[in-house]
Formats: sequence, C-alpha cells, structure tokens
Amino acid sequence: MNKSIGVFDSGIGGLTVLDELKKILPNESFIYYKDSKNNPYGEKDENEIYGIVNDVVKYLISLDVKLIVIACNTATTRCMGKLREEYPNMIFVGTVPAIKVATDRGFKNTLVMATPSTITSERTNELICNNKKEKHQIRLLECYGLASAIEDNDEDLIDKILNNVFKNYLNDDIDSIVLGCTHYPLISKKIKRFFPKAELIDSSLGVAKEVKNQLIKNNIYNEIGEQKISIIDSNSI
Repeated sequence: MNKSIGVFDSGIGGLTVLDELKKILPNESFIYYKDSKNNPYGEKDENEIYGIVNDVVKYLISLDVKLIVIACNTATTRCMGKLREEYPNMIFVGTVPAIKVATDRGFKNTLVMATPSTITSERTNELICNNKKEKHQIRLLECYGLASAIEDNDEDLIDKILNNVFKNYLNDDIDSIVLGCTHYPLISKKIKRFFPKAELIDSSLGVAKEVKNQLIKNNIYNEIGEQKISIIDSNSI
C-alpha cells in the first residue's frame, strides 16, 4: 500500500502549497492537517509553537505518512531544526520566505511580508544575510493579524491591515513582494492593488519541487497510482 504525504499548516494557508503538490505529484496521495484549533502560529512564542507543531508531527507519524511538508513559514523557521533532531527517520520539507528567489532574479527593492514570529526568526535573518546582494534593498513587514483575518475571511480587517503595513512604501519603487506566509497568496489581488507593477513571489512551487526531489532521492516516489486527498481539521478530532 502506498503511503500518503502529510501536509500541515495552522489553517487554510497551506492549501496553497497543497495545490502545487497536487499538480507536480499526480500519483501521490496527501493528508492535509488544518490546525484550526491553534491558528494562528505566527503570533505565539517559540516554545508554544514547537509544542503545537510537535503534536501535529506525532499525529501525522501515527497515520504512517512517508514525508511531512511543513506548509507554514513560521513553523519551518522556528521548528525545523528541532524536528529533524527529534525525528531523524522522518523526511521533512519546509517552507521559508522566498528571499533567495527575489535575489537570484535580480530584483532591487523587495518587501518581505510575514508573521511576527517569522520576521524575528534566526532563519529569516540567515536567508537575508546569505542571499542579499549589493544594491538589493530588502525590507521586512510584520503583518500582525493578517493570517487570522484571511482565515476568517474578514475583508474589512484585511484591507485595514494592508493599508497600515503598506502606507510607508507606496511612493517607493517596489519591484517585488515576498509572500512569507502561505495564507498571503490567497489575497494576491488585494496586494497587487497597492503595488500593481511589483511581482509577487511565494514558495509553493519551490516546496513542491523539493518534495518531488526528496521522494525520488529516498526511493519513495510513486510513478503510478491514484491521487487521493484527505483533509483533517484539528477542531474535529
């Protein structure tokens, strides 16, 4: 029997990653764990986040998944290292802000939108230090409450938060915006209204490609088979 791939996030955001996984891996099956009970992750402290994420990982391992995709920038930047130490026999693929992509593609004026926890993480700082090039300006936008507003489909609150975080950059020549939370692609059209000429960059396709690479590398890639999707909400178990 072919094992499924586990994918999780604090809510609906990780579905943007799952969409890319489904396209690039048509013969794989997925279990998507939507952790509505603990949404949002990005405004919790590191110890609390790790405790929550560790419980999710244990649950997915109990379902006998063959690989776990952390479809959350906060959970990846805060927990990936510890998880790999604690579960050396599990393959993890994480999601981090696509700062390297923005740099490699030659953009000059980049905004990085993310949750407070992702913005202040050592991993995000490493990504900037390791990838920033001369004359490439990278500015971090702490989007407090935005993931929750998207989760709740609160249009008025979403607009209020975007107005607040973007107000100081509207006259700047912004050419790229890194969407450092998997919820943010769900409001791409709203973001583009503020910066119609900027390119929006997220990590979903890169994550999907890395999952495929890991499956092939570890000889667990399915070349045939029917794709099945199961969605589990933490509020229902």
